[in-house]
Amino acid sequence: MKTADFDYDLDDHFIAQYPREKRDEAKLMLVDRESFDLDHVHFYDLVDHLRPGDLMVINDTRVRPARLYGHREGKEEKIEVLLLKPLKGGLWECLVKPGKKMKLGTKIIFNGQLEGEVCHITEDGSRHIAFHLEGPEEDLEKVFEDIGQMPLPPYIKESLKEKEDYQTVYSHYIGSAAAPTAGLHFTKELLEKIKGKGVEIVPITLHVGLGTFRPVMVEDVKNHHMHSELCMVSEEAADKVNRAKEEGRRVIAVGTTSMRTLESMVEDGRLISGHKWTDIFIYPGFDFQIVDALITNFHLPQSTLLMLVSAFASKDIIFHAYEEAKKHDYRFFSFGDAMFIRKESACSSSKK
Repeated sequence: MKTADFDYDLDDHFIAQYPREKRDEAKLMLVDRESFDLDHVHFYDLVDHLRPGDLMVINDTRVRPARLYGHREGKEEKIEVLLLKPLKGGLWECLVKPGKKMKLGTKIIFNGQLEGEVCHITEDGSRHIAFHLEGPEEDLEKVFEDIGQMPLPPYIKESLKEKEDYQTVYSHYIGSAAAPTAGLHFTKELLEKIKGKGVEIVPITLHVGLGTFRPVMVEDVKNHHMHSELCMVSEEAADKVNRAKEEGRRVIAVGTTSMRTLESMVEDGRLISGHKWTDIFIYPGFDFQIVDALITNFHLPQSTLLMLVSAFASKDIIFHAYEEAKKHDYRFFSFGDAMFIRKESACSSSKK
């Protein structure tokens, strides 16, 4: 299986540069994962295509405003520091631009409260930085929130009007370098309608890493190594998912991050509680044990996420759906429109 098999053409005008003014007014494509049947509705219509008893799993991670701007001590040149993840001993793994000038011991001044010092340089060029704060160390996250900017993917050229535009309405546990974008379509009002229909909503957590934006660089898909991301499932969440499976109710993953968490935390066909670093790579041929349906956006060519959805439906069905999406002027990628992939009888107005 070749990486090039998952390529497709997409003109730039399809790439959404900003969120819709009302989140749930995005387009929603209904996709049957066993046939070529498609239907076109809006995301607010999702409630009409859910069943009482369905269990919907959401990722409640919150994006850290991880892009910081400062300058080297005694210099005026602007330095960009991208927080990747916290390390032991109070250090943070970061990407720094321009990196070549960030030698060991370099001090970076961010504002009157915060400065950083480069303490280690890794083989891949990232830096381990110790941050020094005038005030309690527990206030560091608050300073990041105040001065940091959202780490938007490289294909988004427009600036956000509000930081919350890149957070789900149910975001809670801070730690992601990118949003679980399928969840961006939900409003609090839509979630209440879904609950009112008798759908159970269960939160889990996966902190999305920047590796989600990294392209697959190998020719053979099987040789690609996924980045690791921290995922967590509570005992309550595991119990609810296992009960739904036992009772034959659908488990619906909101986003590829929820799916990767659910399919990572499986033992003997049951979801287990706990936390782990997962590098699960889902591509065609994968044996799904938990997820019955998936709500997801439209993904980049040759990406691991496109491979994942091609595994859940089939490559032929997904590529057919993507071509139909272009014909119907869907918006692609992080702020784009969505699809609901499930196993259904023929849709009411299928388009082939």
